[in-house]
Amino acid sequence: MENAAPMMDYLLLTLGIPLAAIPLLLIVGHHRAGGHLNTLASGLGFLASVAMAREVLASGPSAHGGGLFFVDAFNVYLIVLTAFVGLTTAIFSGPYMAHEAERGRLTAARLRLYHGSYQGFLFTMQLALSTNNLGVLWVAMEGATLSTVLLVSLYRTPESIEAAWKYFILCGVGIAQALFGTVLLYFAASKVIAQPEQALLWSELVRVAARLDPTTVSLAFGFLLIGYGTKVGLVPLHNWLPDAHSEGPTPMSAVLSGLLLNVALYALVRLKTITDGALAHAPTVASPHMAGYLMMGFGLLSFLVASLFLHRQKDIKRLFSYSSIEHMGLMTFAFGVGGPLATFGALLHMTVHSLTKSAIFVTVGHASQLAGTQRMEQIRGLIATQPAVGWGLVIGTAAIAGFPPFGVFTSEFLLLTATMKLWPWLTLPLLLGLGLAFAGLLRAVQPMVYGTPPEAQRPVVANMWPVLIHLALVLWLGLAIPGVLARWFDAATRLIAGEGVL
Repeated sequence: MENAAPMMDYLLLTLGIPLAAIPLLLIVGHHRAGGHLNTLASGLGFLASVAMAREVLASGPSAHGGGLFFVDAFNVYLIVLTAFVGLTTAIFSGPYMAHEAERGRLTAARLRLYHGSYQGFLFTMQLALSTNNLGVLWVAMEGATLSTVLLVSLYRTPESIEAAWKYFILCGVGIAQALFGTVLLYFAASKVIAQPEQALLWSELVRVAARLDPTTVSLAFGFLLIGYGTKVGLVPLHNWLPDAHSEGPTPMSAVLSGLLLNVALYALVRLKTITDGALAHAPTVASPHMAGYLMMGFGLLSFLVASLFLHRQKDIKRLFSYSSIEHMGLMTFAFGVGGPLATFGALLHMTVHSLTKSAIFVTVGHASQLAGTQRMEQIRGLIATQPAVGWGLVIGTAAIAGFPPFGVFTSEFLLLTATMKLWPWLTLPLLLGLGLAFAGLLRAVQPMVYGTPPEAQRPVVANMWPVLIHLALVLWLGLAIPGVLARWFDAATRLIAGEGVL
C-alpha cells in the first residue's frame, strides 16, 4: 500500500540531505564552516525524520519506491533517534575536531575526510533502517562499515591503523556470513514468492513466513546472527569494538556506540520475526523458538563477559566500549525473551542507552582533551579542574549504571520483571551482571572525578549542551514516558510480535 506523497518526500529528504552533504564536506570540511555545515545537514535531516514520523503515527505503515522502502513504527522511531543523536553529536563535533586540528592531530585533508565520512555514516545507517529489501540492508551495513573504517583510522597512528584493520577484517568476515544467510533466505523465499524481485522484501517475507522451508530459514538465521551479531558486538565476536572506540575520534565513538549497534540489532530483530513465523508451525523443527533462544544465549553471554571486563580496563574509552557491549547484550537478551513486556523494555532501553552513552562519550572526549590522555590513572579530579565535565561524567555514569530515576533503571526493571515471569531461573545471572557492571564503573570513575588533579591538567573549551539535553531526556523517560512515545513503543512491540505489520 502506498501512502500519500508527503511521506515519500520526507523519506527522500531524510536520505538525500546527508547524501548531498558528503561531496560538499569533502570540499569545504577543513574550513571552520565545515563543522557548521555538518551540523546544519544533521539538523535538516532530523527535522525531515520528525515530519516522517508524524505521518507514520497518523497513517500507519507504508511501502514506497515500488516496495524498496518500508516505514513503520519500529524503524521510524530508530530513524528519528539516529537523526537526533547525529545532530547533537555534530554540535559537539565541530569545536572538538577543530581543537584536535589545533593540537596537530589532524590535517586539512583529514578534517574534510572526517566531515564527509560522518554524513556518509549517517546516510548508510538511515538507508539500512528505512529499506524494505534485505539485500539493500546488507549493502547499507557494508557501507557503514567502510565509513567507520575511515573514521577509526583518521589519526593515522599505528594503533588507529591496527584498530581500523581489525575492525575491517572482523566485520568483513561477519558481513560475509550475513550475505550467505541472506542468500539462503532468498533461496527459501523464491520457492513461495512468484516475483523474484520481491523475494527479499521484508514485508513480503513476513507475509509468507509460514510457508517458508523451516530448515533453510533456521540455517539462514544462524548465519545472519553471526554476521549482524558481529556488528552488534556480541561475544565472542566483539574484539573489534573496544579498539575502534579507543583509537578513533570521540564523536565517532558516540555515534558508533549510540547508533550503529542499534541498526545491527534492528536487522536481527526483523530477521527473528521472519524466522519465528517460519518455525511456528513446523513439526520437523526441534523448537519453534530457536531464534529467540539463540539471541538469549548470545545476549546473556555478552552481558556477563562485558560486565567482568569492565574491571580490567585502563583506557577510559575502552571502559565505556565494554559498557556498550554489556548493554547490547542485555537488549539482545530482551528481544530473545520476547513477549510484550520484554520487547517494550528493550525498545525503551535502545533509546535511553543511545542517549546516555553518546552523552558519556561527549564527556569522555572533553576529559581526554583536558588531561591530554585516555589513560584513566592520569585523569584525576575532573570536578575540581572543570566541574561541568566532572559532573557530566558522574551523572552519565550513574544513568548508564541503572540508578533510579533514570530511564535505564526503568527499562532494566521491565526486563527483570519479564524475566522473572517467563524465565525465573535467569534472574540471578542478570542481577549478578548488573551488580558487576555497577561495581566496575564506580571503581573506575570515582578516582577520575574526585581524585587530586595533576598540575598539567587544564580546563578546555567544552560544549556540554548535548550532554545536558541527552541526560535530561533520559531522566524524563525514567520519571514518565510521554503518551505519544508510549503509543509509539506499543505499536512497535505489536509489529515485532508479528501483529499488524502491513
